[in-house]
Parts: sequence; C-alpha cells; structure tokens
Amino acid sequence: MAFSRRVGQRQLFQAGKHLSFTQRSIASAIATAPAPAVEDYPQHGLPEQMPGRSRRDDIKNAKPFSAFLTDNYERQHNYLRISLTEKCNLRCLYCMPEEGVPQSPPRELLTTPEIYLLSDVFVSEGVTKIRLTGGEPTIRRDILPLMHQIGSLRSKGLRELCITTNGISLHRKLDSMAEAGLTGVNLSLDTLDPWQFQIMTRRKGFEAVMKSIDRILEMNRLGAGIKLKINCVAMRGMNEREIIPFVELGREQDLEVRFIEYMPFDGNKWSKGKMLGYQEMLGMIRHKYPTLRKVQDHKNDTSKTYEIPGFVGRMGFITSMTHNFCGSCNRLRITNDGNLKVCLFGNAEVSLRDIIRKTNNGDPIDEEAFEAMKQIEMGRRQGPITSQGPLGRSEHEKELLDVIGMAVSRKKEKHAGMGELENMKNRPMILIDERPIQSRRPNTREIQSIGTRFVNPPLSPSPLRSSVRLYSTARQPPSTSSTNSSQESKPSISSKLTHLTSTGTAHMVSISSKVPTSRTAVAVCSLYFSNPTALPLIRTNSMKKGDVLSVARIAGIMAAKKTSDLIPLCHPIAITHVSVDLEVVGDDESPEADSPSEDLQGTEPMRRSWQGTGQGDASPWYHQNGHDVKGTDQRERPFGRVDLAATVTCDGKTGVEMEALTAASTAALTVYDMCKAVDKGMRIGDLRVVRKEGGTSGTWTGEGERL
Repeated sequence: MAFSRRVGQRQLFQAGKHLSFTQRSIASAIATAPAPAVEDYPQHGLPEQMPGRSRRDDIKNAKPFSAFLTDNYERQHNYLRISLTEKCNLRCLYCMPEEGVPQSPPRELLTTPEIYLLSDVFVSEGVTKIRLTGGEPTIRRDILPLMHQIGSLRSKGLRELCITTNGISLHRKLDSMAEAGLTGVNLSLDTLDPWQFQIMTRRKGFEAVMKSIDRILEMNRLGAGIKLKINCVAMRGMNEREIIPFVELGREQDLEVRFIEYMPFDGNKWSKGKMLGYQEMLGMIRHKYPTLRKVQDHKNDTSKTYEIPGFVGRMGFITSMTHNFCGSCNRLRITNDGNLKVCLFGNAEVSLRDIIRKTNNGDPIDEEAFEAMKQIEMGRRQGPITSQGPLGRSEHEKELLDVIGMAVSRKKEKHAGMGELENMKNRPMILIDERPIQSRRPNTREIQSIGTRFVNPPLSPSPLRSSVRLYSTARQPPSTSSTNSSQESKPSISSKLTHLTSTGTAHMVSISSKVPTSRTAVAVCSLYFSNPTALPLIRTNSMKKGDVLSVARIAGIMAAKKTSDLIPLCHPIAITHVSVDLEVVGDDESPEADSPSEDLQGTEPMRRSWQGTGQGDASPWYHQNGHDVKGTDQRERPFGRVDLAATVTCDGKTGVEMEALTAASTAALTVYDMCKAVDKGMRIGDLRVVRKEGGTSGTWTGEGERL
C-alpha cells in the first residue's frame, strides 16, 4: 500500500512539530483495511534544521514580511486559497444554482504549471499556508501531481497544505495526498441524514463522504496528523435540528465541526429568514450542554471555537454575517481563471493569469512550455544578472508583484454589512465575471532583495501593462483631464443613483422600511409599419401566426409578471392587475396616409406605389429639389401603426413602472414577431412611462409634473 510504504520514509509537519512513524507500525495496523494503490510521486521532506540554530536565532534573522502582501491596515496575508476548478459533482443549495454555472473555455483556466508558478511566487513572498478549493478540487484530473509540486515548496517556507472538499472521492486519493504533505482537510457536510443529504446537494453520495471521514480518522490514529474540520452551513427550516447531532460527532472523535452562517452569493436565493445566527446556534447547544465553554482562538482564526468538557472534539462558528472577522483577515484567493480576489465578499478582482502568460507569448503554459522555460531560465541565471533588472528579477515578475501589491493595498478594512451583502453582485460561491475596466499601470513598489523565481523566456517587445485585466464593479473617479466641460453638464450634488452604494457598486435597494400603498403605472409605446401589407392583415385577423393583438396582449401580461427575472435589480412584486391595450391606427385610405406632415408643408410629395420586398424598402419618400426628405416624427409614417398601453397595479412597497415598461415593450415585440414575415422594416419607438401613482412621490404624469 502506498500510504504504508511511504509514510514511514518522511516527516509530516503538523502544528509546528515533526511527527514520524515507522513503516512497520502502519503496515501492521491497517493490513486488514487496504487502501487503493496510487501513482508513485517523489517525496518532499522538510529541510533539515541547521546545527546550532535556535528558535531565538531564527526569530532574530527572520526576513521582514513582504510589503506586497501587507495591506494599509497592517494585515499580513500569509494564507492563500487557490480554486482548481469550477466543476463540482454536487449541486448544494447554498453554493451553486440548480442549473449549474456556465463552464469557462479551457484556455481561460489556470494550468497546473501556472498554479505552481503562482504558488511559488506567493510562498517566496511569505505565504505559509495554501488551501486548494474549487468547485470540487478532487475531480481535477491532475490533483495528485499538482499537490506534490506544491508540496515541494515546503523547502521555501510552506508549512501547511490543505484542501476543502465535499468528500465524495477523497477516500480514493488520501494516501497520495498525505505523501504530498497534506496537513488539513475541511470537509463540507450539512446533514447526517442520507435522504436530507440528497435534498440539500441534489445528488447522492452520503456513504462516500462518510467513508472519507472514517479514512482520515483511521490515518490519524496511525499518526498522519491531518486536521479534520467538518463544515456545516446552518439553514433555518433545513438542518437546524441537526446542530446537536453534529456537535456529538466530537464526543469520541478528534475532529472539529464548524457551523457556518448562511451567506449570500449569486444564485443561492439567500434570505435573512433562512439564516441561523451564531448566538442562536450557541443557545441551542448550551441548552443541551450547559458546560459549553469558549476556547482561546488564534488571531487569524475565522471561527469562534468552543468545547464541551469530556468531548474529544471541538466546535466552531464562522460568523461572516453577524460578527465579521475582517480585522484579522490574512486570506487571499486566486480563482480558477487566474483572478486575485482579496476579499470573499468583495467584487473587485485583478488578473494574474495574463501577466504570467506573457512569458509564453500570451498562451497557456502547459508542461512542455514549462520545461522549455525552465531551461531558458537556467541559462539566464548563468548570464549577467544585470541583464534582467535588479538582482536578476524579471520584468514580468516585478509587474506581477506590483499588481498583487496594488490589489492587497486596496483591500477594505471590513466587508459590507448584511443588508449590502444581500444585494451585492458577486460570483456564485462555486466560482469564488465582473466587467473589465480600463487597465491601469500599478503603482511601483520597492522591490525586495530576493533572487529570481519566475522563469522568463525572451518575448517580443510590448508594453508591460498591455494585457493586465483589472476587474471591478466599483465606480471610477471622474476624469480631471478635461477642463472645458460646462458646469451645466455636471449632475447636482444632491442627485444620486439609488441602486449604487457609497462605494459605487450596484445593489438592490432595500424596501423593508417602506409602507405598502396602492401603486399604479402606465407605460406606452408604438410600432410603425413600413409598408401597407401588415395593417389590413391585422384588422382582418389574417396573419398566418394568428390573432396578433390577442397574442401580444397575453405576452405583455406574462412579461409584467416576469419583470424581476428579466431586470436584475427589480424586486419581485405581487401584482394585482395588468392590462395591455392595443389600438391599430391608420390605413391606406386614412387622411394620415395621404397628407404630408406639417413639417413638410410646401414640399411636393411623391408617393410611390408599394413594390417592396418586406425589407423596409417601400417606405415613403418625399422629394424636394431632387433630394429625399424624411419626416422626423415617426408618428407621421403613412402606413399606420399600433399604439400600445400597459397599466400595472399592485399593493406593495415599491412602484411598478418597470413592470409597465416591460409589458408594453414585450407586447410591441410580439406584434413585430408576428408581422415580420410581411414587413421587416417596422420600427418600435416612443417607449415611456406616462403616469405613476402611489408612493411618497404621489401622482406623476409623463409631462414631468406631480399632481
């Protein structure tokens, strides 16, 4: 067995201690429970401590922590989380939308060499702990060789290599992971009921998860020293009755159960009513076990840890929603597409992938390219150091560190509160793309005196900042370069967009404090025909697709009820009434069709007989002195139009203008769809709200006045 053969040949780092155990003791203990064979990978032992060196000497000679990983609040970020994939074999309710997430093209995702290169850079700058996450990291095909590569960074200062997993396939890979230096497993499990597991994850697999837990505990009894933490997302109405059973897992087993407050991410349908707060969960446990007591936490711990006297295990609470731990945050995240995310709840991201790919002419760095780059780097190191900048540091590595330092320095003191988090645009939890903004060259920081670690083959000359992608939804400061803009063009200081927070991020406006009132909105628009064919067909109900007006009316009503699904920041509203009225105006014999508009009085109209193809080429043209003149008002078109008016009413806390606009525009689009076979030159225009009633603003008309 791979685990028993190799685990006696190395030392495992656990809590600052070297734990060793012999091949004989492990082989004899688990001979009756063989583990599956795994691929053979090289061993990565910890470097031997130099003789005569004491802990005091180590502290005295320690290098200062990297300025690139220290933010403006003196928080030192020595913990890096790397997402290996966006795929997952479960569909947990709080994590992934039921329909899944769109899969990114493989070219956009980090390759194994790129993950290793980034890990190397961060470890050399002071990161001591790396956690591999997903999606589900264990379904990545090269997870084992990748972990062995990252494990080799222990010689450069890496102390902990951890993984967060759902445990479905973990038990098959644990032996090799332990050989790579695995020190911790965070396993997600939200219920101890197999049937409830299937409901919450929308998949089967409970038995496989329990098998992984049992395997870790078995390996720990033999000295593997893998910290096991079970993460449970507590949700009211779903699994709050299992708080006590989860606690009792630690009665005789050395593990820590951590209860996580339900957090909002895109697609997980978060609501405050579903969230179980830390204090409420603590009260449930204390009612059953009054001797529950607090345990001293490490300064960078995310959880508040408690224990029950007599229990082997512990429990913790991750209180992201009710009691944030931002003041001691030491975590950075790299997404699977190579973006650096400095805060789990922030929506600002910066691309590291594009910078490291400059060393390969912008292409993904695969194993072949990586080997070629290493050969080039070896040759470069034998050349003059000054050829690559101070102390041999490559230009691309300097740029990478500058961008990292810029992103870390902009990290906020704390994340948004619960109300803002609920409405903030963020990735789905499984992806933890924002709109790219104009690239900016990062501020230059002092480059520390350390050797080159970043391979750098020759590239064709190009600006270093040409491919830096910065991601953010934050508002950019107004440009000050132009001094000729008039004061009249500037908005009033008192004016503001209610859907923007103080930091410039979009959110859904809270209406919890508003008083429900009766509200009505009326929206109108018009569809104009470009030839005379469609209008008589509508009047006689002779369109091949059916009754145009009736279908359009139904479409508008349905659209009004779906507005919140179509417009991202609209609240779902209980509509009490929707009406969509359509009026056909004009025909070939109407005066409107035969006489020019007032704007064209004095011109000599020339009406051509319709010889169009249905492509809009039969529109009337007025000729004056040999030149065509078009009427500027679409309402003067001579082939008729359909006027649409949508009225929406509700008894609620917010207005229904968007519902009325959605109904009117969708009804117009339906008319277009049913008539496009005979008239492809139709135009839809004049969409607007003409009346609004209810709310604090009272009654408002389309002329802009309040009544």
